[in-house]
Amino acid sequence: MHILIIGQHGQISQALQQRLHDLGTLQVLGRNQLDLAQPDSLRAPVQQLRPDLIINAAAYTAVDLAESEPDLALAINARSPGVLAEEAARLGIPLIHYSTDYVFDGSKTTPYTEDDLPNPLNVYGRSKLAGEEAIKAVAGQHLILRTSWVYSRQGRNFLLTLQRLLQEKPQLRIVADQVGAPTWAGTIAHSTRALIERWQTDQAGPWGTYHLTAQGETSWFGFAQAIAEHLKAQGLPCADLLPIPSSDYPSPARRPLNSRLDCSHLQHHWQVSQPHWQQALIDCLK
Repeated sequence: MHILIIGQHGQISQALQQRLHDLGTLQVLGRNQLDLAQPDSLRAPVQQLRPDLIINAAAYTAVDLAESEPDLALAINARSPGVLAEEAARLGIPLIHYSTDYVFDGSKTTPYTEDDLPNPLNVYGRSKLAGEEAIKAVAGQHLILRTSWVYSRQGRNFLLTLQRLLQEKPQLRIVADQVGAPTWAGTIAHSTRALIERWQTDQAGPWGTYHLTAQGETSWFGFAQAIAEHLKAQGLPCADLLPIPSSDYPSPARRPLNSRLDCSHLQHHWQVSQPHWQQALIDCLK
């Protein structure tokens, strides 16, 4: 099988490259080969490569910066996924695409399901929702996998930032009223592999949009506490943590207070489930 992965150095792409390498031939194209800011430039390379599956692991993820770069965020997160969906449909192959909890406004008091109406609070969320809609409009074979709070041992993310700051600062103030599920990129890649294997063996569920996060829930403060406990277990110095409300940490982009996603549809239709976020963090740190 020839798998085309769009995106090379991001957290999810790195994890996919580690976990899918033995499924077939991986063709990994980064920004030096494909410019997602120029969506129409993607058409010719995809048609020339003629893959059996496209995985779009590339995205504009600078949530705050997107407020001042809406056109760029829309080109990368909305128009490019639409083009990839069109080219996948032309080849008669599936597209796997990753989206975000930020398509919701966080006002719901229970976890969001795939049937809940999106209402993004920021430019990043609107651009990702527009990407979902562009893929759906093509009506080809696709999986849109919404995830949340992604971290790994590579790149820039909450885990790596906290590990550094906890050893540099005497005290850290961490938002405690935003709740979600920290999700290891390794978990996403493992689940993606399981989905591909079920498709390959004619055990696929319905194509469409699904939620894919770790099980359980916590706040950013709770996530920080778990990271701190790991450092303390190694005998490393660790800052004191102080919980604060979102209002005490203003940022250009508004964030949803409730980022919890109900992942039961993925389990029901594809028989793919994820570990608890605490176990996944342990696995990542190992």
